[in-house]
Amino acid sequence: MKPNDSRLRTIQVLYFARLREAFGRDREDVTLPDAISDVGGLAELLRGRGEPWSRELGMGKAFRVAVNQDMADDATAINPGDEVAFFPPVTGG
Repeated sequence: MKPNDSRLRTIQVLYFARLREAFGRDREDVTLPDAISDVGGLAELLRGRGEPWSRELGMGKAFRVAVNQDMADDATAINPGDEVAFFPPVTGG
C-alpha cells in the first residue's frame, strides 16, 4: 500500500444499545480525513451526518467511548486500524 492509500486511514466503529437502534447498524468502517486524529474529531465527523447522528451524539446526550476496548475521552488519539466503540452509560446495582 502507498502512504496516501485511504485504507491506511480506516477504523472500525461499533455502536451498542440505543445507538445501534438509532443508527440502524452495529458497526461500520469509517475512513478518517487527515484532519481527524482523536475521538472528539470522530464524534464531530459523525454528528456532521445530520439526524440521527447529531441528536444521539450531540451535546447533553449521554454516551461513552472506548478505543481498542479502553475507555476514552475526546482527546484520546485514534489511529488507522483502531476499533472505536460508542455506547450509552450503564448502571449496575
